[in-house]
Amino acid sequence: QVRLLESGGGSVQAGRSLTLSCKASIVTYCMGWFRQAPGKERELVSTISNIGTTTYADSVKGRFTISKDYAEDTSYLQMNSLKPEDTAIYFCAGESLVRPCSEFHYFGQGTQVTVSS
Repeated sequence: QVRLLESGGGSVQAGRSLTLSCKASIVTYCMGWFRQAPGKERELVSTISNIGTTTYADSVKGRFTISKDYAEDTSYLQMNSLKPEDTAIYFCAGESLVRPCSEFHYFGQGTQVTVSS
């Protein structure tokens, strides 16, 4: 069974930082992070490919950084200068097939990030 185990969520004040991590039980071609706030659609936040190509949603560019430990199949999302609007459940995503790095088969259970003003 494929597992994506997230950790690192929590509650912080605006302007602070958090780092999320996601350990995959499979070798991944691409990993990413989505988020979903109450009453809103799920949003693709960031992705990283097998060669290190990264993408970011406009709302997090310059504040969030995605990285990956390829030996451990673990991705990280460093979130700086957090804003209240970043409050959401963050989901790790992984894909083992060679396909566009925005399509994922596997998702984690999610970790809550709450940013207070």
